Amino acid sequence: MKVQKANLEGSGGFDEARRAEAVRKTAETAISIRLNLDGTGEARIDSGSAFFDHMLHQVVKFSLIDLELSCDGDIEVDFHHSAEDIGLTLGTALAEALGERRGIRRYADVRVPMDEALAEVCLDFSGRPYLVFRGKFSRERSGDFELCLIREFLQGLTQKAGLTLHVGLLYGFNAHHQAEAIFKALGLALRQALSKDERRDGIPSTKGSLV
Repeated sequence: MKVQKANLEGSGGFDEARRAEAVRKTAETAISIRLNLDGTGEARIDSGSAFFDHMLHQVVKFSLIDLELSCDGDIEVDFHHSAEDIGLTLGTALAEALGERRGIRRYADVRVPMDEALAEVCLDFSGRPYLVFRGKFSRERSGDFELCLIREFLQGLTQKAGLTLHVGLLYGFNAHHQAEAIFKALGLALRQALSKDERRDGIPSTKGSLV
């Protein structure tokens, strides 16, 4: 996987622009990602699935991360490889953009309602990848998208971002609403955890390192 970090003047109180690019090419997928953690929520996304594009737009909108993402995957098989590899590539770009993770708030705990559905996301940019996903979708699919692939995406994201992530799908009966609540909560949690802690300049860890 190819990763490149931009060496630009930053915004939002950070010394450097927290931007990165990541490219992943395998026999199953070809993925390109560019992101800016201190953006305004601008997105250009083509994952190969309209439903998954819609979910990723929720993350971008509520995290205020700028994201360009393209994926050419073997969707004639199914969307599994694309979902997993998009998570891996996005996690790689996040980790690169964060660097040593100085000055970030690090933790977040967010609950989001989407009509009758409620989801919770708790996360920690600890440097230790760990995913806990609890809850069950009311259906196996939303349209032609297999909802079990959301977990595969999150697993890849946590693995490469060095992220501890707990996701709880608390209730709901509309599968689309359940999924959207999760992605909106993820976006809001990313915004909270990645934001600048004005009282801290260093690394938010008693160990002195998060990577």
